[in-house]
Amino acid sequence: MTLAASERGGPLAGITVIDLTRVLAGPYCTLMLAELGARVIKVEEPGVGDISRSIGPFVKGKSAYFMSLNRDKESIALNLKDDADRAVFEQLLEQADVLVENYRPGTMEKLGYGWDTLQARWPSLIFAAASGFGQTGPYAKRPAYDMVVQGMGGVMSLTGHPGGPPTRVGSSIGDLAAGMFAAAGINAALFERTRTGKGAMIDIGMLDCQVALLENAIVRYTTTGDIPGPLGARHPPFAAFTSADGHIIVACGTDKAFQDLAEALGAPEMAQDDRFATPTSRVENVEQLQVVLDSLFVTRTTDDWLAILEAKGLPCGPINNVAQVLADPHVISRNMIVHTDDPVAGHVQMGGNPIKISGHPDGTLRRHAPDLDENRAALLAELAAARDSARSTG
Repeated sequence: MTLAASERGGPLAGITVIDLTRVLAGPYCTLMLAELGARVIKVEEPGVGDISRSIGPFVKGKSAYFMSLNRDKESIALNLKDDADRAVFEQLLEQADVLVENYRPGTMEKLGYGWDTLQARWPSLIFAAASGFGQTGPYAKRPAYDMVVQGMGGVMSLTGHPGGPPTRVGSSIGDLAAGMFAAAGINAALFERTRTGKGAMIDIGMLDCQVALLENAIVRYTTTGDIPGPLGARHPPFAAFTSADGHIIVACGTDKAFQDLAEALGAPEMAQDDRFATPTSRVENVEQLQVVLDSLFVTRTTDDWLAILEAKGLPCGPINNVAQVLADPHVISRNMIVHTDDPVAGHVQMGGNPIKISGHPDGTLRRHAPDLDENRAALLAELAAARDSARSTG
């Protein structure tokens, strides 16, 4: 479109996204689009902005949480109940490819920007709506947050240790999954538009996304009748074990791998033990096997065992804390830690882009997250220029 493309380039360079989202699910979606080269213009409530601006931790008074989700975006403050601001918003939509929002269903209709209106006025516009339960169904009007959908979607029933209290996944997978699925849907709609010229509405429900992430738990239940529950740090044939100074994860999916593990641990006879000799017997006697393996692993450090097991070609790894992840040479080499140089907060590190695409270099520097309404003057000037150009060619 006529608005300027992302400075960094990428496969979505030239695509303009109008971002009405706040907090996490929607901003994570538009962050992914920005990482892929789209220009993202964040429309925020005047005087308040995205409420995540008030969520810590703070660096020199600025929210690092907000910065991590809204880097490489622009900000303009508009009151969508004010006629003058609505006119600016509609000028933005004239130039846009994608509109993303994560209000409760019905809010956009009340503002006069429901899908029917958008489709009639801007037929090539792609509209993505992310909400707790989607636009239809008996729960559609309910509010929802990450932990609510983790619980309702079954994910919490699979997380934690047997007999333990309900446990949420450590990251906000309810919001993050919705953001990722929304970004995937937007990219599919952009591709379809190249064939049809028409936009589409993408309806993302956080609960739907949690159900989609249940993985084999659904077929385990539907084929066996057994309701899956939490397994702690076990996911056969994977398990975590206690070492002399921490923990280690090992995966032994075949009899040969288990024999190699027994040899690496200095206990080759374990592979001949009737309790552990076959995949079925190892599952049936998993508690006993855990005790035996823990008694062996605890005799050496995690690094010692990693060297021994890697020499055998066995899949294994440490359980890293966040500091260790950020210092991991492989994570660093994959450019998964990027930074911004914020004019107030200074150098701020954050997670990088896991989508590596040939022909599009993935640098370490990102443009800082905007202050509220930071880009108003530049955007209004661009819109005025676009109007003048349209009049002169009309």
